[in-house]
Amino acid sequence: MLRGTRALTLTTALAPLVWGTTYLTTTELLPPDRPLLAAALRALPAGLLLVAWTRVLPQGSWWWRAAVLGTLNIGGFFALLFVAAYRLPGGIAAVVGALTPVLVALVAPRLTGERSSPTALVAGLLGLVGVVLLVLRSEVVLDPLGLLAGLGGAVSMAFGVLLTKRWGRPAPLLALTGWQLLAGGLLLAPLALAVEGAPPPFDPTAVAGYTYLALVGTALAYALWFRGVAALPVARVAALGLLSPVVAATAGWLVLEQSLTPLQLAGATIVIAAVALAQLHGRTPPPPSPGAPTPGRTRHLT
Repeated sequence: MLRGTRALTLTTALAPLVWGTTYLTTTELLPPDRPLLAAALRALPAGLLLVAWTRVLPQGSWWWRAAVLGTLNIGGFFALLFVAAYRLPGGIAAVVGALTPVLVALVAPRLTGERSSPTALVAGLLGLVGVVLLVLRSEVVLDPLGLLAGLGGAVSMAFGVLLTKRWGRPAPLLALTGWQLLAGGLLLAPLALAVEGAPPPFDPTAVAGYTYLALVGTALAYALWFRGVAALPVARVAALGLLSPVVAATAGWLVLEQSLTPLQLAGATIVIAAVALAQLHGRTPPPPSPGAPTPGRTRHLT
């Protein structure tokens, strides 16, 4: 049981580890100044592929639930992240995003029934401090709209994770992932056209970048993420998201030859310690069988 829990935690952690490569992929492979296009092309093709592959459509209330989860986890989250990234320094945007584990720890008892613990809250706050040390610079300019968008993105992701846990899984994992990606992509595509205009011509480098983001950074990563949300205590899963800025900073150091100061290294160490601390929270139920609803949530699946 313990070995299975560790394996599930490690595979769930692969999602934020992959998401940490998004900045590097975007800056090095994709056309500049097209973040909404990148978000739409991450979500929509991946969603279409998974829905076509599984051939499973939502039933009953899951039509609107899939739309809500797709908006919170994908479409709304990506759009708010885009606004925050453009109006705030990257460090501030990352710090605001790191509020997600704290929000999950505070709201989980009411929304999912999982008992909160001081350990989960301390881990979230510790991770926030670590992210501040890792990414924050002294030359910061705070934009109110950017801050609101960043906070909205953190809230969107937090409630997306919590509702995914509350409503359970009414269909195979890849089908549920596909529904959310498709719903989020359908929200992002017209938004990208309205804000950024028609897509530019793609060279082979851009095609490779978009393909990586859609297949690995989105379809695979979100399937692993939603699998972990369904089977692990939600506070544990939310804390794993703190690994993303650590990977982003490490990738910048390795590939872009960006410097890492002792303070940043200390921040990365604190983040990793916070993630490890969060894994002590709660006991893990056995993973649900493929296609089975989450135990105790069957009444929500009609």
